[in-house]
Amino acid sequence: MEVLLIGSAACITALIVTAWLMTLAKWFPIKAVDAFVVDYKTMIRAHVDYALMALFGVGFYGSGVELPVIACWCVAIGGFSNPTVFTIAAFDPNFWDKKFWRAYTALSFTVSTIGFLWIAYALAAHAVTRWA
Repeated sequence: MEVLLIGSAACITALIVTAWLMTLAKWFPIKAVDAFVVDYKTMIRAHVDYALMALFGVGFYGSGVELPVIACWCVAIGGFSNPTVFTIAAFDPNFWDKKFWRAYTALSFTVSTIGFLWIAYALAAHAVTRWA
């Protein structure tokens, strides 16, 4: 289950990096950064998504429920790779037209969906057994 904390730490790090990129792009015009961040709104989506995924990982870990290890890996990997979709898209205006990135996005969403649903099931099953 500790992989959830590692995934959260990675998301927190990416959260800070995207915050600095957006700050530099918006408040301190630097041509190299401005040319690099071509879609500021999509970078904001990535930033918020990294924060949410970090919170989910910490919350799941701190729930006190023994969670399936593979589900934790799926959440950690998917939780980082999902916001990364938006990060890459913020750098590449043609992101959504490229087959490789479509496949990456589909794989990322699939892995995270499996992990989140599996953990949701584990949490619900834990609650039902304690309730009954």
